Amino acid sequence: MRRFSGRYRSSLIIGLQGIRARKLRTLLSMVSLFLGVLAVVVVQAGASIADRAMLADLELTAGIDGTRTIDVMANPKAADIVLKTVHGRSDAVASLTVSGIIGEPGVRPVNEGASPLDASWGGGETCFPDGHCEAPSGPMGEAVEVRLTALTGDIRTFRPFRPQSGRWLDFTTVPALAPRLVLNKEAAKGFARHHVPAEMRVAGAPANLTPQFVGVIDDGDTQPHAYARFDELTNWLPAAGLANGELRVMLAPPTPVEQVLTSRLKGAGADTYAETIDSRKQRENELKLIRLVFFSMAGLVLLIGVAGILNVGLATVGERVEEFALRRAVGTPRTLLAGIVLAETLLTGLLTAAAAIGTSIAALKVVTTLVGDSEPLLHNVQFPWEAGVAGIIAGIIAGVLGGFIPAIRAARIPIATVMRA
Repeated sequence: MRRFSGRYRSSLIIGLQGIRARKLRTLLSMVSLFLGVLAVVVVQAGASIADRAMLADLELTAGIDGTRTIDVMANPKAADIVLKTVHGRSDAVASLTVSGIIGEPGVRPVNEGASPLDASWGGGETCFPDGHCEAPSGPMGEAVEVRLTALTGDIRTFRPFRPQSGRWLDFTTVPALAPRLVLNKEAAKGFARHHVPAEMRVAGAPANLTPQFVGVIDDGDTQPHAYARFDELTNWLPAAGLANGELRVMLAPPTPVEQVLTSRLKGAGADTYAETIDSRKQRENELKLIRLVFFSMAGLVLLIGVAGILNVGLATVGERVEEFALRRAVGTPRTLLAGIVLAETLLTGLLTAAAAIGTSIAALKVVTTLVGDSEPLLHNVQFPWEAGVAGIIAGIIAGVLGGFIPAIRAARIPIATVMRA
């Protein structure tokens, strides 16, 4: 490792001696600079945490970046083709979403159209495989409508749901006659408010099903949603009876399933739409704009701190005129004098950055301890290293800007000034 030259080493040593000799002025410089560096650290930390939280929420609803999705248009043969193609595959999962009503038979659900429990979208039409739809009839009773998604495998490989209670679907066991359901948070809220009988009706099924609630997850959906195994749902109605559902396949590239599946669906006359999930790219411009606005504000506060350290530095150089002139008289180069002043301001900036980073880490720890359990955004969050790097860079920049003019002034002090002493 290349060591500092004697001139650089002397600048650092004399700079440290100057800081020790003028502790109060160093403290005042740090106070004026602290808020500016702290603002940079907080903005970078907040942007990094918000960035990760936003992407995590997008992964819940859309899927992990890089995942290939194939949406299949309604077709009587599509469900059977998809089921046979992805069966037993770990790199592809098919999901088919239909409407399901759980509760008293012969009554209208409290949230027609699977609307959120605290909102009403109206509607609630029931559509059948032959294409005709019927308006809701009968009195409103103790029943909750959910978006029922049948899965061929563990979709958490592509959409990392957050477990809330209970357990997830087990695809390694024999299909149960009573379909096991995992609810999302909104659906669980509906069943907590309304004590309904465990009876579920799905359009196209010859008889009502008796589901089992096994767990609750957070899927980022504001609508009541329930997840079940595809093979358990088809125990009660054939795959063709789900032809009008929303059929999607999620794949982990590279996989041969996509080419085989699209070829089979095309041969059956089913239209498909394929795309690659890239949530970060979609939100990149939005994140850049947010960061630009907040970094501009933090930069303004930092400049105010730089003005403070510049003021202190000029006052210090004015008091040390005779000292610098004497050093020049004994042969000290001008660059070394400038280096001494810059070393003091740089060390002050780095000490301020360390204090700001330490304060931010402690504050984040306190916040996560107090409200981390109630706020998913702060659950198990760690201080981002990017914020620490930003703080160190801000401290170095502030030290250079605040010490540049005093360093030039110190280097230009004439030797004749020593005669005043």
